[in-house]
Amino acid sequence: MMNRTKLHDPDNGELKAVGLMSGSGTNIHKILEHETRLRKERGNSPFRVVVIFTDNFDSHAQEIGKDFNLPVITRDIKAFYKAHNLPRRDMSLRPDFDRETLKALKPFEATLAIYGGYMSIASRVFIDAFLGVNVHPADLSVKINGKRRWTGDHAVRDAIAAGEKTIHSTTHLVEPVVDGGRILMISGPLHVDIPPGLSISDQDDLKEIEQLNQGRLKEAGDWVIFPRTIQYIAEGRYASDEHGNLYFDNNPVPDGVKLQ
Repeated sequence: MMNRTKLHDPDNGELKAVGLMSGSGTNIHKILEHETRLRKERGNSPFRVVVIFTDNFDSHAQEIGKDFNLPVITRDIKAFYKAHNLPRRDMSLRPDFDRETLKALKPFEATLAIYGGYMSIASRVFIDAFLGVNVHPADLSVKINGKRRWTGDHAVRDAIAAGEKTIHSTTHLVEPVVDGGRILMISGPLHVDIPPGLSISDQDDLKEIEQLNQGRLKEAGDWVIFPRTIQYIAEGRYASDEHGNLYFDNNPVPDGVKLQ
């Protein structure tokens, strides 16, 4: 049997996490609510969010930090790029931004990064510093020509436009390829809602349908599997072998844990 290493070993103590966010931070808020609920019900939680980081001055990070009595670090990425007179899409500067962020986060000793609506593409410098977990609004196990089909910012729209009748959320490890990390968990199916009078063949209608279903999926998908994934990692239930294959409760899960 191949050697397996837990993504986090609870024998080493609770899992300390940094919550990364750029906007409303609803996913971070739900994870913090889950942590609070575990402490109330069990007397403890296997994970603890120790700090919130935001790359946007206008995000809701300060409000969430106040609600949960957490420190908040803000480094506005737009201001950073403006100071260097470069467009944000210039990835050559991103490692410099991430190195300064890592310096700011170092005192908190977090080993897990929760990408809760973090809209900046992390450089390899940042990815390698943490075990990172993200949630994506699509079933990342679906492939076409060997590649993941529903990736990118408009995965919900693309799936609906292609005629998919159900949509899912996926939690995955954050690895160098965007939306390409190993899959941890896939939510149960949510049936696509197309209100009467709207058609996916009309672009304006499709945009409205996308927004409606993305909101529904966040509640039925993201907010269900994201907190649960963090909890299960912290409890030591996920492991990886020397070839990078993932296991859950010692069972291989090549396409993640699938909820019904």
